[in-house]
Amino acid sequence: MKMTIDMPYVADCMIADCAYNLKNKCHARAITIGDGTNPACDTSFLGGSKHTHNTKQIAGVGACKITGCNFNDDLECTAENITVDMRNGDISCMTFTAR
Repeated sequence: MKMTIDMPYVADCMIADCAYNLKNKCHARAITIGDGTNPACDTSFLGGSKHTHNTKQIAGVGACKITGCNFNDDLECTAENITVDMRNGDISCMTFTAR
């Protein structure tokens, strides 16, 4: 069974050495943002061999654990899309905006 879920998508990911990244696009099914206080990509950075078999699939934001983000509504992201890049040494959601 396949499910179609309406969620924001990862428009760009600048973490080129992540296994889900191909040409600055994330090809995981979905990612999770945050560890409670830091808007990091919590999907686990996967270095090494590429895991981008389905390049037509673009990652969505499955959950956001940053309750202090302006786009967080009941642990779900309400932004249209997000960008992931490095911030202060962490792989982070650059769309994060504090309430």
